Amino acid sequence: MIAESKQLRAEPRPAAPGRPALSPPEAAKRMEELGRIILAYSEVTEKLQQSHEQLRKTVENLRQELSEKNRLLERKNRLAALGEMAAGLAHEIRNPLGGIQLYASMLAHDLADREEPLRTVGKISAGVRRVESLVGQVLHFTREIAVNPVPADLSDVVAQAAEYAERTMAERGIDCRIEGGGPLLVNIDPLLMGQAILNLLLNAAEAIGQGGSVVVKFRRPPEESPSKQFHLVVRDSGPGIPPQMLDRIFNPFFTTKDSGTGLGLAIVHRIIEAHDGTITASNDEGGGARFEIRV
Repeated sequence: MIAESKQLRAEPRPAAPGRPALSPPEAAKRMEELGRIILAYSEVTEKLQQSHEQLRKTVENLRQELSEKNRLLERKNRLAALGEMAAGLAHEIRNPLGGIQLYASMLAHDLADREEPLRTVGKISAGVRRVESLVGQVLHFTREIAVNPVPADLSDVVAQAAEYAERTMAERGIDCRIEGGGPLLVNIDPLLMGQAILNLLLNAAEAIGQGGSVVVKFRRPPEESPSKQFHLVVRDSGPGIPPQMLDRIFNPFFTTKDSGTGLGLAIVHRIIEAHDGTITASNDEGGGARFEIRV
């Protein structure tokens, strides 16, 4: 812009009435000053445009983050309401269960010499014990989770969870791999976090069935992430999660298994939440389910 202004002919303009005409050097100087002003104005305009674009992107990111936070808050409130309802029902169910079990044992004593009726009473007792176990799981789920964070190596926590799941994986012919960058010191409750990771591994093994693989990958979060300690992903080669079930996968009592209680992933969700973290479920691009923990 300045170079162009210098090439303009510095011819004197007709003087305004009452003003002396500019000499050629003065006219050239004025043209040069005008070029500088125009160039400076262009630079300021460009910087304003860049700032506006950055601000627009920041606002869009904040809107997306707020939308995600609102969705997570809504799910948290929904789970809390379900937990309160489940706790009330569990207590109401547990009270008569003791009486049923008592009468069943008395009946079994009276029918000790009658094989067929005794077998039927045994089935009743087995059913009562199963219901008691379910009630116990419900009460465990609704109980407040107290986190006791201590410095721990996340790689050790992951390795121990994989070791506990090793037998189940071996029986199903599933390969479990851990991909981490070595020791990673974090401040967590190692028992609770280990339980959460173990539940994810066992859930992946059930989803796969026979054969296949499970990969656990963890790392420090990137600088732009709201997480402070780590990102951890559990990815499997199973059939994945039906899209219509993704929003309900962490709901208590929601399960697609014939023998499942639907509390495993709900408990995982509560443990991660108690660590002020988040867990999301999705389908991996290469197939299979993907659970990502951010703490």
